[in-house]
Amino acid sequence: MDMPQLYLITPSLTASSSAFGATLKDALEACDIACVLLRTEARDERERKKIVLDLVPIVQARGAACLVAGDSQLAVRTGADGVHIEGGGADRGGDESLADALAVLHPRGIVGAGGLSTRDAAMNAGEAGADYLMFGGPDSDEPHAGVVERVAWWAEIFNVPCVGFARELSGVPDLVRAGADFIALCDAVFSDPRGGATALREVAAIIAESRESAH
Repeated sequence: MDMPQLYLITPSLTASSSAFGATLKDALEACDIACVLLRTEARDERERKKIVLDLVPIVQARGAACLVAGDSQLAVRTGADGVHIEGGGADRGGDESLADALAVLHPRGIVGAGGLSTRDAAMNAGEAGADYLMFGGPDSDEPHAGVVERVAWWAEIFNVPCVGFARELSGVPDLVRAGADFIALCDAVFSDPRGGATALREVAAIIAESRESAH
């Protein structure tokens, strides 16, 4: 069993989140992070672009891929590595369709798909050319057991990498055993009272222990 890589999802950031850069840098220095998804909740396009422009270099300087949520044009304009589209297996989803994002970013950029409520939606996204699928997410109400079940189903049958979202650190071992290629975390890291870096060091240890126990 290969060790899953870590995928960080930021809180929804606004112009008042200027101090988040330091928080993100500390998190990225705590352990190896493969990917960071930037989520914004700004008043206008200018604010969104500024937030992303401030954070993309921090992520890329640590060797992680930096993705933008729901807007492939913003990803292009800010030098991000790609985009994550919610509802990627449906005809339309998120801020644009998966097909639109693929047309803009492929083959050089990364296009991920989430918000996949059914197995058919997941298979459609994989067949369309998504670079990875995410099961669960910060805005999803899918129970942890459902996320684990779908990760296990996908990992057993398909080659497209899958991301399993863990709402709590305690959910990480289940996703490791299910075969997730990436484990995504958001509030479990950034709302941890001990600090994100401490939470991530614990996650790295949990993943290593879970992998060893699976052998």
